Amino acid sequence: MSSPVEIPFQSIVVIDRQNQTAVYLQIARQMINAIQRGVLYTGARLPGTRALAETLGVHRKTVVAAYNELDAQGWIILLPNKGTFVTQKTPVNAGSPLQFNADDLVRYPQKTGFAFEESMLLDRPVSVSKAELEFTDGLPDVRLAPMDKLAKAYASVLRRGNNRKLLTYSHVEGNAFFRAKLAEYLNNTRGLHIGKENVITTRGIQMGIYLASMLLLKKGDSVIVGDLSYYVANMIFQQAGANISAVPVDAHGISVDAVRKLCETKRIRMLYITPHHHYPTTVTLSAERRMELLNLSVQYGFIILEDDHDYDFHYNSSPVLPLASADGAGMVVYIGSFCKALAPGLRSGYIVAPQNLIGELAKFRRIIDRQGDLMMEQALGELLDEGEIQRHIKKAQKAYHQRRDLLEQLLQTQCNDYLSFKSPPGGLAIWTEWRKDINLMRVSKACLKQNLHLPQTLLFQTGQLSAMRLGFGNLDENEIRQAVEILHGVLEKQ
Repeated sequence: MSSPVEIPFQSIVVIDRQNQTAVYLQIARQMINAIQRGVLYTGARLPGTRALAETLGVHRKTVVAAYNELDAQGWIILLPNKGTFVTQKTPVNAGSPLQFNADDLVRYPQKTGFAFEESMLLDRPVSVSKAELEFTDGLPDVRLAPMDKLAKAYASVLRRGNNRKLLTYSHVEGNAFFRAKLAEYLNNTRGLHIGKENVITTRGIQMGIYLASMLLLKKGDSVIVGDLSYYVANMIFQQAGANISAVPVDAHGISVDAVRKLCETKRIRMLYITPHHHYPTTVTLSAERRMELLNLSVQYGFIILEDDHDYDFHYNSSPVLPLASADGAGMVVYIGSFCKALAPGLRSGYIVAPQNLIGELAKFRRIIDRQGDLMMEQALGELLDEGEIQRHIKKAQKAYHQRRDLLEQLLQTQCNDYLSFKSPPGGLAIWTEWRKDINLMRVSKACLKQNLHLPQTLLFQTGQLSAMRLGFGNLDENEIRQAVEILHGVLEKQ
């Protein structure tokens, strides 16, 4: 194992004191980036906390916190009496720690690494219930949304004398100010290295999946999804004429071995994943598997469509950074939204990709949604700029954490004889597996009579599987107690 003296950490880690991101997270994320790019390679020995603190000019506790974060995410291993070492096995691009360009650690791909058909034609100037209680598939509580702040910001935009530019046609990619602030937000929270030219706004996750599928898929193309997967995405892929291949999902996410075997037998055009947290099972894709998938995408030339619908809410530690943060070959198309962070009805989403793909996506977006709501996007951009959305997410995360813990406690004490589950590290839903002798549809109908709605889309019951996705975000603690009480009463009568 190499000596830590060989590694130029002053070049690898550059601390920005003006950045809102905590210094220890800046250190951790830049070291993750260096591991992902192969600058910090497998087996590299890292300096002790005192030595690195002195090198970087920070307090030792800051480096300790950074190392703890790296250890929690599985990027390093601490061996007693030996030292701290990089554990990542498969970097995307292996490089020498002595010969590298520091810009490579923060460089976003200029072009995609895959081909797509460009259209000349488009170049012209894009389960309701009356029940009072409901387990959703992971919706937020709109009562927590910062509506006063949003209303104030929106009203301010409306009252301004220069708002006329927001009332006419403009950039089809979306409000330029909002995209710039959104890029900053994504850089700070997800470790991306993008500008507004890498962002196009959408009306939510589904629109993002649709736009990407309509552009990148042709009839007969093969798309890999998890077994199970997001049913709306599957519908969109099929609408595009693609053939779907499902691969197993375990406690660490989608099976990389299964993906590799499919790639060895046929040409794969796209891999669709929901890494935070896999829909519907809520498991998180491990750091190692993320890197392996990136390697496979480069080796076999398939697109990774990364749907990060559940990134904002995490409870145990900072989330593993998206695949897009380590994409050096332009193989990842990243999709996200504020529909869960704020409210589903706001329909504010986005696609992040290399600039040449954003330009082509804009042509498709133009024919279904000319440019989005420039006024609302301006208001959201100002809330991002002022830190209001960030503060709301932090506050909401505490509430959802408490609700998750309460639901888990109640399920364990009242429904333990009927189901089992593993605590999700984040997100707004719990994946529960049920006894095979229990008819979930019958349970759903009986609960509805007691004023508790269990939508059919939450029920997964086949010969091999009996499971239910229970979204808790939309229920406060009192409502969670009522809902579990109803569920328990119904189960006792089964």
